[in-house]
Amino acid sequence: MPTKPAVSNTPSLRSWPRSVAFRVIAFSTVWAILTLVVIFTLITTLYRQASERGFDSLLSAHLFNLIGSVGVSESGQLTGAPDLGDLRFSEPNSGWYWSVEPASEGVHGDLHSSSMTKAIPSPSVAEVPFNASFQRSYSADGIEGEQLEVFESEFVLDAKNRAARFRVMGNQTELEQEIATFQRRLLTYLSLFGVGMIAINAIAILLGLQPLRRVRNALAMVREGTAQRLDGRFPAEIEPLANETNALIENNRRIVERSRTQVGNLAHSLKTPLAVLLNEGRALGGAKGQLIAEQAASMQKQVDHYLQRARVAAQRDSVVYRTPVAPLVQRMVRVLQKLNPQTALSLSLPATDIVFAGEREDLEELLGNLLDNATKWARSAVAVSVKPISSKGGAGTEGAANLFEISIEDDGPGIPDDKAREVLQRGRRLDETKPGSGLGLAIVADLVNEYGGSLALERSVMGGLKAMVRLRSLQ
Repeated sequence: MPTKPAVSNTPSLRSWPRSVAFRVIAFSTVWAILTLVVIFTLITTLYRQASERGFDSLLSAHLFNLIGSVGVSESGQLTGAPDLGDLRFSEPNSGWYWSVEPASEGVHGDLHSSSMTKAIPSPSVAEVPFNASFQRSYSADGIEGEQLEVFESEFVLDAKNRAARFRVMGNQTELEQEIATFQRRLLTYLSLFGVGMIAINAIAILLGLQPLRRVRNALAMVREGTAQRLDGRFPAEIEPLANETNALIENNRRIVERSRTQVGNLAHSLKTPLAVLLNEGRALGGAKGQLIAEQAASMQKQVDHYLQRARVAAQRDSVVYRTPVAPLVQRMVRVLQKLNPQTALSLSLPATDIVFAGEREDLEELLGNLLDNATKWARSAVAVSVKPISSKGGAGTEGAANLFEISIEDDGPGIPDDKAREVLQRGRRLDETKPGSGLGLAIVADLVNEYGGSLALERSVMGGLKAMVRLRSLQ
């Protein structure tokens, strides 16, 4: 019988990295974040480029407006009252300034905006040369420590080739602040959009994988014995899997039935020859007759034992059966109490229902052998208890295995520690004066092993033997 632990409906944290939903959501989340980062970088880059072009165009337009608003008198005095249409050129130390200075002999005086309360030096022509249009641009420190972008040009004012130097200065720090504000707002909007997109994407993925959960639940029902096949309508991508699973379940069922039939046929075919040998040995009498009868009886018990093992082995890896434990134990204790009225049998059952993941006949044989052994050796009392156990899965397992424990102890002589392993061998008996074949505990050990459980023999607090069997239960 398979011992794979039951699968929980809720994936554990350790199983998330192996979850299809986790992988798809994680991949889509990473992809969405990368996409939003690229979009943010692209938009902010384009916005910066457009803002800087607009800033330069504005300064250039102000420069040409300034040139058109200034002239020179006959005496060489710079004249004019430029109005560039921007109030920032009137606010003191605003970072927006203009100035007009002489650039040739015969020109004197200077003009500047009311916002310019202090002269702003300009680099030499050697450091920043003019272009072919007698224009240049450079950065400079403002009056209040702000960063300025300066557009400068030298222009001839009259026919006497008298020239002036025109400068228009814009607050580049203000431009950087506007760009930073835009970036913060864009980051906020894209973050909100990204969170919403990831959440919607995760919901869509989980809903898309819902049919897989239905398949898992349907398989759990088959494993628990509440259903015979995967029923329901599944998406086109999953329907072939469901059909193949149903075919596998049906094939396993046919294998089990065929094995049972073959085991039954074998039992019937051997029953008659063994009975004939047993009767003939008894009829023959004498030492030889007794020897034949004993060997025939031994063969019959051995055949029964191995047929039982074959029947259990035929069920392995097939559909799991369901056997409620409490009613079966109660019935067997009542029967043993009637057969052994001199022995006091006590029974302790848990409040929760326990369902054995196997066939009723196997649990009956397992309990029957243990109870028979306990009542045979007990002086006056036998205690039986059943309790559930939750055992964490080890390496290579998933989740927790659902187990239950049956404990049967007596107040008899018990078994020495060095003999506990020996009594589990087929046909081995520590006391030949007691009736029996010596197969009881061996059959129990084989059944427990076939179901992937465990059997432990210990000293009981009552003074005798304590047999503890742990088997898998269904949820």
